Amino acid sequence: MRIGLGYDVHRIAEGRPLVLGGVRIDAPFGLVGHSDADVVAHAIMDALLGSLGLGDIGQHFPPDDPRFEGADSLSLMGEVVRMVGREGYRVGNVDVMVIAERPKLLPHVPEMRKRLAEVLQVRERDVSIKATTNEKMGFIGRGEGIAAQAVALVVPSDEGRRMP
Repeated sequence: MRIGLGYDVHRIAEGRPLVLGGVRIDAPFGLVGHSDADVVAHAIMDALLGSLGLGDIGQHFPPDDPRFEGADSLSLMGEVVRMVGREGYRVGNVDVMVIAERPKLLPHVPEMRKRLAEVLQVRERDVSIKATTNEKMGFIGRGEGIAAQAVALVVPSDEGRRMP
């Protein structure tokens, strides 16, 4: 088994769609980023890549590469899951903490878990998403951004290690 840790943060901006965990959430603001700026997906991807020493999402999907402008982060996550498979592993489970003052995320967690589980090729119960505020402290507390932390466990796949 191998474990990885991921973190992502994006600035809030009016007039952009808010996408978290692959779910578009009705809010008067979204997150600024080259792709869809899904901090939940980005933190999970970094955790998966880190678990196998494969770098980070910026190395695989550079923010200055026009191919990834406006990209759907769940599509990128699918590629990360394939990378994990090529290394002879599969996702065991992921645990995510979203740090945001607003909006309330609890109503959206079931759909996030469902969408993420499909892409990660795990059961919904293997995807944990929790949310907290920053108690009005710092840039998150002032409503300037949203962050996510993730930990991912990968386990050897039934197919064993495949060399590229």
